[in-house]
Amino acid sequence: MTEFNNRFNEYVALINEAADKYVSEKMFEGRESTGLSEMLKAMAYSLSNGGKRIRPMLTLEFCRVCGGDFKKAIPFSLAAEMIHTYSLIHDDLPCMDDDDVRRGKPSSHKVFGEANALLAGDALLTLAFETVLAAEGVSAEAKARAGLELAKAAGCSGMIAGQVMDLANEGKSAPLDAVKETDRLKTGEMIRVSCVMGCIAAGADNEKKKAAEIYSGNIGLAFQIVDDILDVTSDEQTLGKPIGSDSENEKSTYVSLLGLEKSAEYAEKLTAEAKEALNIFGGEGEFLAQLADKLASRKN
Repeated sequence: MTEFNNRFNEYVALINEAADKYVSEKMFEGRESTGLSEMLKAMAYSLSNGGKRIRPMLTLEFCRVCGGDFKKAIPFSLAAEMIHTYSLIHDDLPCMDDDDVRRGKPSSHKVFGEANALLAGDALLTLAFETVLAAEGVSAEAKARAGLELAKAAGCSGMIAGQVMDLANEGKSAPLDAVKETDRLKTGEMIRVSCVMGCIAAGADNEKKKAAEIYSGNIGLAFQIVDDILDVTSDEQTLGKPIGSDSENEKSTYVSLLGLEKSAEYAEKLTAEAKEALNIFGGEGEFLAQLADKLASRKN
């Protein structure tokens, strides 16, 4: 566990350092524009506001277990976190989930106003692709493949499609299969592409990429199930955001469809299947196995 914690903390430190670097005025020297400083403040406010850093961590670790230099995958990993952050900024807007708190702090639109929050999200989305395409130490082919995978995962065949389905599910009883598909797209696609980009950065073979997709598919779904459980069982102070929103919006969740006990059992089953997919990596997959367990047992 000490080795796990050391690597976990190393990754978080690297990701936080990169976030501070990439969203800074120094990175935009020579192309300053009116309002840049204020917009960077809005972008940095959300990008630096804590978070588990799971998506970028997965990119770095899959690069490592596939035999690559994980530090060269930092731009890919940060791009995933930028897109995740933009989605949270937009999710919190009054036209979406209308949440005033994110990770224990006022949401972006409560600090910078709705228009600036919207633009900060747009800017992070765009910067994510600039960051991938400008990455150093990886081939042009790897950058192109990572950019394509990221675009598909974040767009209308991935996360955005899931968000549309999520909104459509409000106020009605959606069947379990519809909830699964919504979560596969809304939450799971960005987790999947984070793992895949690590494989791409390392030049991994198809067998290892397939294992990464199986692992990510299972932990992505388990992650959302735990979210649904915490929305019922946790409190706002622990979770860092309002609870009970699923019930208020009359959304079908794993808890509403399966109950707490069966939902927890399902998350455990998915976690076990995720860990089984790591067999191809031998002992090198231990960090990812422990990370799956950590996510399944988290309290926030």
